[in-house]
Amino acid sequence: MFIDDNAPPHRARIVTARLQVVGVPHMVWPAMSPDLNPIEHVWDQLKQRLDDRTPPPRDLAELRVALVEGWNALPQ
Repeated sequence: MFIDDNAPPHRARIVTARLQVVGVPHMVWPAMSPDLNPIEHVWDQLKQRLDDRTPPPRDLAELRVALVEGWNALPQ
């Protein structure tokens, strides 16, 4: 199933033609629709948790730890 969110690369004629030839089912999805894409809410909560950290992560190692802690703190 190909979910088309109206992104320009998804709408290219060559992509549409290839999907038809291969027989991939096509479903139109509203563009820029975070309310219909639950993972967007997760990323938003994770970003908020990172923004609220004091002090913020200073390097990649601290960022990794902060992301894992933030991810584990998200409600199921």
